[in-house]
Amino acid sequence: MQLQQVSGYQYIEGGVCAAVGFVANGCHCGLYPNKVKNDLGIIYSSTSCHTAAVYTTNKVQAAPILVTKSHLQKTDGIARAVIANSKYANACTADGEEKAEKMCALAAKELGISKEEVLVASTGVIGQELPIEPIAAHIKDLTAGMSAENHKEAVRAIMTTDTVEKEVAVAFELDGKTCHLGGMAKGSGMIHPNMATTLNFITTDAAVAVPMLQKALRETVKLTYNCLVVDGDTSTNDMVCLLANGTAGNKEISEEGEAYEKLKKALYLVLMNLTRMLAADGEGATKLLECTCAGAPDLDTAIIVAKSVIHSPLVKSAMFGADANCGRVLCAVGYADADFDAKKADVVFSSAKGEIAVCQNGIGLDFSEEKAVEILSEDEIQILVNLHQGEVSAKAWGCDLTYDYVKINADYRS
Repeated sequence: MQLQQVSGYQYIEGGVCAAVGFVANGCHCGLYPNKVKNDLGIIYSSTSCHTAAVYTTNKVQAAPILVTKSHLQKTDGIARAVIANSKYANACTADGEEKAEKMCALAAKELGISKEEVLVASTGVIGQELPIEPIAAHIKDLTAGMSAENHKEAVRAIMTTDTVEKEVAVAFELDGKTCHLGGMAKGSGMIHPNMATTLNFITTDAAVAVPMLQKALRETVKLTYNCLVVDGDTSTNDMVCLLANGTAGNKEISEEGEAYEKLKKALYLVLMNLTRMLAADGEGATKLLECTCAGAPDLDTAIIVAKSVIHSPLVKSAMFGADANCGRVLCAVGYADADFDAKKADVVFSSAKGEIAVCQNGIGLDFSEEKAVEILSEDEIQILVNLHQGEVSAKAWGCDLTYDYVKINADYRS
């Protein structure tokens, strides 16, 4: 997948360990029967981090969410490490919080920090008890093997139905100092966020005050992760954590201004590209879908319309079949919960093979079906909706809906 190039920002290797002072690792501890599958991971900073986070708004919240929230409240947004597991979500079980706290305590003991400085995350099957014994048996080896080079081992530890690793990092300057911001993500299904999505861990060596870090994260999540739809389900475990350890040496960002905007742009580039990776790796997906709603009267309207199109099972199915059915797009535009005149909407389908207009002023157009099939047979499809009622635009991302999505989720627990 091609990354969007932006002047002043350079894509670099390293993922969650691209920022100076961060190390990571992952291992197979025995949660999965497959002995080559990592199922336990850790991220650690050599110094204390200002930390921001957003979480799922599902009323059923997994124990790691509750424990991470509690720890950040107790430390006023200070953390040093994140420990995470896959296979078991540690959600909807009687001993969930006890197990999540134990994971933090095990990591804290090996790292020589307080357990409140450790955040915790889990992903996998909901409603099954998490065995703590395999984690306890492997925590020493996990922490002993931490390094900046082992960032991919940590990514692999949180993958469930994911088929590819998802990492992005950028370098940029603040106050003449080179800063780095990078992250990793997991997610393939059960994705329809409200405040966050999947599991995402972002790190930076820029110095940023906690309130500004939280503000930047919330503002950027609104335009990226919250505009991602795979299947319409919001998980119990969704979390985005952003840790800043300040080792780059820039003047701490404590208010809005040029430095804050530069940081937020770096954060956008990382989260936007991770969002696209998550969409492209949707369960059973064959195509990445990107909907741009332009000509909207305000940002919220643009986001709502773009997400409505991406969320539509009929649109997703049509894209799987390379069917340029403008009626399905117009239908999804029409039931979007926002105030605008749908009769002014234009729709264009686009890909690397060209573009084709299928609707103008709310009315379907004649077009070449052969050309439309050629365009929609690519693995990245753009759906362009222009409302002609303002100057604001927004994007949403998703994937097509295929037979394999049902197959994957029909036997997920096995």
